[in-house]
Amino acid sequence: MKTSAAILAALFTQSASALSPSGASPKATSLSAATMVAEAHIKIIEAKIADEPSLKYETDAESEQKFKVAEPTADPSIFDPSKRVQTGRYNDKEMSIAVPFLKRPSKLDGSHAGDVGFDPLGLSENNDIYIMMEAETRHSRLAMLAVVGWPLAELIGPNWMLHGINNVSPSVMNGFDPLSFLAVTAIFGGFGYFEYKTSLRRVDDKALGKKHAEDMANVWEYGVPGDYNFDPLNLYSAFGDSADGRKGMRELEVAHGRAAMLGITYFAIWEALTGHQIVQNNLLFHPNAVVPALAVAYLAFGFFYEVGNDGQYLGQVQLTSEGATRIEGINRKAALAASQNSEMIEKVMDIAGRVAQIVKEIFSDLKGKYESATEDYTKTDSGKN
Repeated sequence: MKTSAAILAALFTQSASALSPSGASPKATSLSAATMVAEAHIKIIEAKIADEPSLKYETDAESEQKFKVAEPTADPSIFDPSKRVQTGRYNDKEMSIAVPFLKRPSKLDGSHAGDVGFDPLGLSENNDIYIMMEAETRHSRLAMLAVVGWPLAELIGPNWMLHGINNVSPSVMNGFDPLSFLAVTAIFGGFGYFEYKTSLRRVDDKALGKKHAEDMANVWEYGVPGDYNFDPLNLYSAFGDSADGRKGMRELEVAHGRAAMLGITYFAIWEALTGHQIVQNNLLFHPNAVVPALAVAYLAFGFFYEVGNDGQYLGQVQLTSEGATRIEGINRKAALAASQNSEMIEKVMDIAGRVAQIVKEIFSDLKGKYESATEDYTKTDSGKN
């Protein structure tokens, strides 16, 4: 704006000089009427330029502010574990939790229930994780039914439903009788038909499916494998009607399912090798005090300690932070109980001392009265004689 005014001022000055008399002195020229007119025109032009908003120059900051696009703000609820399952629980771990001497599989970051980084064969790299998780869930549920039904059949089932002279449960490794073969074929036929009808089921339009879609929105768009919208007793919310509560229940199901698959495999192999029922001479299936004691000891151990790796050695027993807190709480309660008991014992002893003193005084008084009565009786009897 100032540059333009200077150019215009120069032009008007030259025009005024051209109009002034040639013989005039410089001092007279600068004070001529033409110069004053030129200066007046310059001031008018500067005022007009200053009032023109379209000619106003903008600084970089003003331009950025004018054309700045508002950045979208994320909904804080997506970072709330009770609203959505959070991803990357094991991203900071280089080694697998389940197999500490192997690196953690890249696709197993702890986002899904039961994920502890166990994939020594690398199946998660070349296969669909959802399909594998669905298959594991189905096999887990079937194994949990079988691991209960197998010993119950041998304990309370009729012999004509069992196999062989030792009455073992019918299986692929034990063999079948004609009747048991028909029964097992019908059962697995029903399971197969159910799997065929539900393999490509849609669940996101069901009550649980909608919850799972929201729970897993940070992970993927497929919901939860094994969802059949089946929860008649509302046990799924036992750990809380939240994303982390439902994931905790799925963790529990997967853990029990894996243990059941190992258990049913053990049943089949044991009976195939020995030819005897799994319930024979087995502490797990007959009343005894050993198994409950072991269970209590295991629970008590897990309440305070864990078996882990310290970076140098495997299978190290370590006191957990929760265990240390529990031990501190127990010690505090024990000290409080001891102090309260000591005060109570002092009160009881004081009351007992008072009672003993009263009893002693009563007996002393009775003794004195008895001796006095005896003495009086003796005197009376001797006076008669």
